[in-house]
Amino acid sequence: MPKRPNIPCKHPGCARLIPYGSSYCEEHASMHRHDVKGTKEKGYDSRWRKARARFLKAHPLCVKCLENGRLEKATVVDHIVPHRGNQVLFWDESNWQPLCKTCHDRKTRLEDQYPEYKF
Repeated sequence: MPKRPNIPCKHPGCARLIPYGSSYCEEHASMHRHDVKGTKEKGYDSRWRKARARFLKAHPLCVKCLENGRLEKATVVDHIVPHRGNQVLFWDESNWQPLCKTCHDRKTRLEDQYPEYKF
């Protein structure tokens, strides 16, 4: 039976061929290590849920909607600077902002569409 052909790395702009069934080449695999982990492995556990509830109680309105003159209930605690696994940044409350789901999804989509990788 013939072997399946190699496929391109899924990292944007990378054309390296990798074995079928893999997702990323060796160079980009470390950048996407959080892609396959669940929320609990990323730190969103019961401790996070308690901190999130406390933060949303203290900051009930979406900051992006307030900037546009609208009053919308915040339902998401967003990390202003993505933590990407950095626990110090993850738990730094000065890096948190209350957002409604619509504003959070918009912000996340724009950041994920044009990610910045710093080495």
